[in-house]
Amino acid sequence: MKDAPDSPAELRARALRLLARREHSRSELRRKLSVRAETSAALELLFSDLEKQKQLSEARYAEERARVLARKFGAARIRRDLKAKGVDQELIDRVSSAGELERARAILERKYRQPAATREERAKRMRFLQGRGFSFDIIRSLLSSRGEG
Repeated sequence: MKDAPDSPAELRARALRLLARREHSRSELRRKLSVRAETSAALELLFSDLEKQKQLSEARYAEERARVLARKFGAARIRRDLKAKGVDQELIDRVSSAGELERARAILERKYRQPAATREERAKRMRFLQGRGFSFDIIRSLLSSRGEG
C-alpha cells in the first residue's frame, strides 16, 4: 500500500468505482475517500464536480436507499437510517413516508397469512410492525381494517 495521497485523477477514479457499485451519500464518500485525499478541499472539489456531472446525487441516493429499505421497514426506521448516512432532513422527510400503509400491509401479509385470532396474536403482530418502524396509527388502522383481534 502506498503512503502518498492519491492524485486528483486517482481519487476521481476511486470515487467513480464506488459509485458504479451503488449510490453513495456525500458523507459516505467523504468517509471512504478521506484517507486517500490530500486535503478536504480536494474532496469538496471532487464532490462538486461529480454533482455537476450528475454522477453524485443525494436525492437519488436517498430515494434508492428508501426504496430498498421500504421492502422491510417503516418510515421511522427509514428516516433513522438516512439520518445516520448523513442525508439532509428535508430530503429524508420527502422520501421516507410515501405509501406507508401499503408497505405495512404487504409486510404483514408476507409474515402472517391468516388474520390474528386472539389478542395475544394481535399484540405480537403489533410489536412486529413497531419493530419494523411503523407508527402506531398505521398499525392500528391496518389491523382494524384486516378484522384482526
